[in-house]
Amino acid sequence: MNIQTKRVYDAPSSSDGLRVLIDRLWPRGLSKEAASIDRWAKEVSPSNELRKWYRHDPAKWHEFRTRYFAELDQCPEAIAELRSLANDQVVTLVFGSKEERLNNATALRDYLMTRR
Repeated sequence: MNIQTKRVYDAPSSSDGLRVLIDRLWPRGLSKEAASIDRWAKEVSPSNELRKWYRHDPAKWHEFRTRYFAELDQCPEAIAELRSLANDQVVTLVFGSKEERLNNATALRDYLMTRR
């Protein structure tokens, strides 16, 4: 599986492959053309409640992952589709957060790579 992550505000490149936005909300101030998103996978984004609870607080990272993984367990079809796409091509999970390490894209990538 070839899955990478990238901020939606960073310039798209040909090495991105299929660009999948995994945020529940559209990124502020960014047009659809500029974002160059191939697919918007809202169904695998953290719930509004979880997103608001986490607020990118590093102290909550471990618990965020635990709760987010539990949410992801509830959408097996969407997860299977992402895995299938990543088996056939490069998939870039695109996110809007300023936090580049402890974000939902990183957590989702870990989930896809380790959970079967």
